Amino acid sequence: MIRIACLLLLAFAGFPGLLNAQEPPAGLTAAQRGEWLLLNKPFIKADFDQQTFDEIWKIWPDQLKEKAEKATPKQRRQMAFSRYGLTKRLNDSSGKPLQYLVTEQGGWVMNCHSCHSGKVAGKVIPGVPNSLFAMQTLLEETRTIKPQLGKQLTSKEIASVFFPLGGTIGTTNAVIFGVALGTFRDAEMNVVTNVTVPTLLHHDMDTPAWWHYKKKKQIYIDGFAEKNHRVLMSFALIRSNSSEKYRSFENDFKDISAYIESLEAPAYPFAIDEELALRGKEVFNDHCVQCHGTYGEKELYPERTVAIDEIGTDPVRLRALPVRYREGLKNSWVGEYGKLNTITDPEGYVAPPLDGIWATAPYFHNGSVPTLWHVLHPEQRPTVWQRTENGYDQKNVGLEIKTFEKVPRGIKDPAERRTYFNTKKFGKKNTGHTYPNDLNEEEKQAVLEYLKSI
Repeated sequence: MIRIACLLLLAFAGFPGLLNAQEPPAGLTAAQRGEWLLLNKPFIKADFDQQTFDEIWKIWPDQLKEKAEKATPKQRRQMAFSRYGLTKRLNDSSGKPLQYLVTEQGGWVMNCHSCHSGKVAGKVIPGVPNSLFAMQTLLEETRTIKPQLGKQLTSKEIASVFFPLGGTIGTTNAVIFGVALGTFRDAEMNVVTNVTVPTLLHHDMDTPAWWHYKKKKQIYIDGFAEKNHRVLMSFALIRSNSSEKYRSFENDFKDISAYIESLEAPAYPFAIDEELALRGKEVFNDHCVQCHGTYGEKELYPERTVAIDEIGTDPVRLRALPVRYREGLKNSWVGEYGKLNTITDPEGYVAPPLDGIWATAPYFHNGSVPTLWHVLHPEQRPTVWQRTENGYDQKNVGLEIKTFEKVPRGIKDPAERRTYFNTKKFGKKNTGHTYPNDLNEEEKQAVLEYLKSI
């Protein structure tokens, strides 16, 4: 069954004739071209078309469907954006989503913004982790509406029946998606099918902020891959992209990498107690800089890997990538045939930079901790929590949430169930990073205030 799912993902039959004819306008910088390419050039095939998205409300739960039926088309579209974690593009009146490009033929093609750009406190921020994206729900519901519209399912939609794409909104199983696609490529990126699929340890990950990319030499939470534009291309390893076609995207991804490098962390938009923040900086410099670095005039990011036994956060992600996969990537075109520093057996997780940390909730690599206050108070992290769409908790710095002892019973809508983050599930533990226990409450509050200013 897993092999069938992987082959379906590899095939990923979308809508034909999707490539837009135009190229980026002349005179753009590399970063500007990269931004243009993400919004206008499809590197994979479409998930669905415009009609499918416009009529998807017809299979929503009854109460929501009744509300949509009475709404205007514009209101229904906004309801769909909210349900699936999509946002409008900045400075663009077209109504197109930031997270998908829409081709001339009306096909909706997922782009990198789907996971890497969203909104915080109701404001769209490019490069912020999209903590509202509901990819599993969207594919489930396009899979349901398409037969009613007489439309063909994509292989991705079929595979999503038994290949999970995200168990909670805002999280993604993209790591294993990449393993599945990479398994069916040789070192030259040619498609191969006579291979043994490794054990796939499905799990949910939180997406890192793009503005941290510029500070890193190694990427991913375990730091196993040297930063390089080729590593960013793994999602395009669908079967319809031959080795030649896939490798032809290289210059595009050099520009996309430049765009990601150009992004800056957003400034905290609310009031900051400057005196308290200054005291917090002193505490931070005494306790946190060895892992997370310094900020301000003299910035230094140590990019330190912390052993899993020391950090104590959920170990599933570390164990999820087989050594065989890491070695295959290292010795392939992606890893420049061993020239890049690819770590095949990492020992733990890399402490991330903290620029713009106020905007990157939820926290930890699996998104299990909803606010910075909960990061600083390990014993008081909630077991189950549910966020609001646009609210922001200024006091605790992070998501505005409700907490629960367990997921409420009787929820029939799978989409609604995915709005509850359950730390008892596999790969979703909120344990570890107990260093704040060395601080007293006054010091914790001061650090919390300082973190707003970074």
